[in-house]
Amino acid sequence: MGAHLWVGGIGGAPTMPLMSELPASVRLALWATAAWNDGVSLREALARSFPDLDHVAGDLGRLEIWRDLGERALFVALPRPGDVSRMPLCSVPVAALAAEAGECVFVPSVGGLLIPSLTRFGPEGDRGWRVDWSAHDAEPVPGHRLEMVDLREVEGSLLSRLSDLTEAFERVGGTPWGPAGRAAAEESLDRRIWGLPDVLPVRALRVMALAATAGALAARAGGLTALGADGLDAGTSARRESLVRLLAAHADDALADAANVAVMSLAGWRKA
Repeated sequence: MGAHLWVGGIGGAPTMPLMSELPASVRLALWATAAWNDGVSLREALARSFPDLDHVAGDLGRLEIWRDLGERALFVALPRPGDVSRMPLCSVPVAALAAEAGECVFVPSVGGLLIPSLTRFGPEGDRGWRVDWSAHDAEPVPGHRLEMVDLREVEGSLLSRLSDLTEAFERVGGTPWGPAGRAAAEESLDRRIWGLPDVLPVRALRVMALAATAGALAARAGGLTALGADGLDAGTSARRESLVRLLAAHADDALADAANVAVMSLAGWRKA
């Protein structure tokens, strides 16, 4: 699922600090929206958004400014190099920075976004992880564009795409979600440890779980497609890498859509 600030750590995928298997921007969008709508204090929302990072810094004061300007919903985008279509309009350098991070949050009415950057710090033997958020200008996003998302369509589309990708993987030499792989991914994605606001819609949580599982499978498969892995030749390796990228992209899109529907529900914009 891109380069998000979340745990890979499955089957050889890169390991980052434990973020309860969700991108940091997803967690921040949900908790900040809960805070803006009197669910929790903003201080508590930030603590719950990043429970396992050692240091969080940057332009998070922008959240108070946006709240004071009347924003009540913080949305998430999970862009990737070559596809920033789900982000608000912004400058090319800002879009590139968000695509490199693989995630950002934004407000629709006044415009603006926050992009995270993950780094390690501290001496050898006592290293920690920190995330720094940078604020950037962006165009407002029309509310009707955000409200167009239909969770049933998102869920159905993801299931259909997973079915198509299963057949495609089988044609080029096996799927990354056999019984063992899927069991490992689902075990790591226990929703009980996500620590999200209690009032999220059940359907949104279900779609987020499906998308996050698909993303974890993509992360796992990413470590199994290199030339020479499992005896793969160059052509097979390239085809599998392409399919893994598709899987990750579909998972990201569905996760962002489901999270944003949950955001709108928290903000009282609409029912899930």
